[in-house]
Amino acid sequence: MSNNNNDGASAVTSAGTVHSEAGHGSLVVEDLQAWYGRFRAVANLSLTITPRAVTAIIGPSGCGKSTFLRCINRMHEVARGARAAGKVLLDGDDVYAPDADPVQVRRHIGMVFQKPNPFPMMSVYDNVVAGLKLAGVKNRAMLDEVAERSLRRAALWDEVNDKLNNSGAALSGGQQQRLCIARALAMEPQVLLMDEPCSALDPVATSKIEDLIRELRQNYTIVIVTHNMQQAARVSDHTAFLLLDEDRAGRLVEYGPTSQLFTNPQDRRTEDYITGRFG
Repeated sequence: MSNNNNDGASAVTSAGTVHSEAGHGSLVVEDLQAWYGRFRAVANLSLTITPRAVTAIIGPSGCGKSTFLRCINRMHEVARGARAAGKVLLDGDDVYAPDADPVQVRRHIGMVFQKPNPFPMMSVYDNVVAGLKLAGVKNRAMLDEVAERSLRRAALWDEVNDKLNNSGAALSGGQQQRLCIARALAMEPQVLLMDEPCSALDPVATSKIEDLIRELRQNYTIVIVTHNMQQAARVSDHTAFLLLDEDRAGRLVEYGPTSQLFTNPQDRRTEDYITGRFG
């Protein structure tokens, strides 16, 4: 398991063999395509995601943003009839290589979903350490340490340290989402994917999540899908704009520093979208 506090490795084969010598959370996507059955949802998408920074993925509904995100950690193929082609390189290792274990990939590339999804029958504590227990970790002192560290990183410890044995589902919506972030951080990923993490939250909870994202980018590579242009402008360092082509497949239109893309876009379609002329 990789640790963000040192230069550990990233992608791991099914045998647990480490290939990379430096685990900084570098992501390079090369000619990525994704299908649902015969329908191609993402077409020929290539981009290099800056490590330990926030990259926002924007675009109209149905343009393949979430599909692209799920391809990065091989969640896409879990859907029936779904498949992907191309390369996703995590610190130089292709997560789609024949010997790459999807379970190990997802340990290094964590994901937070649109709707908070704490395990309803588990306590706050057990929600955080569920992945470690599944991986065979039984040392209580280690689990305690990881639980506290992860909850602190998710800016939740002070709110729940006296409620660790309470149900995670009893927390507020914003707290549940931070609990899910803590659960992902407990696995010490290099990369954290966020699919509309604030869409179900009120403005106060959204502000806390955005503050947390700004803090986490010091140690993690973060990719966030959002429909909120203001949110993308507030939290991201780089932004990628996707749009449907004539075949209804999502394609990359423009990618660059957020400040540049929002103030001086190079493609007219980007300008039209961020100014609300369409989408």
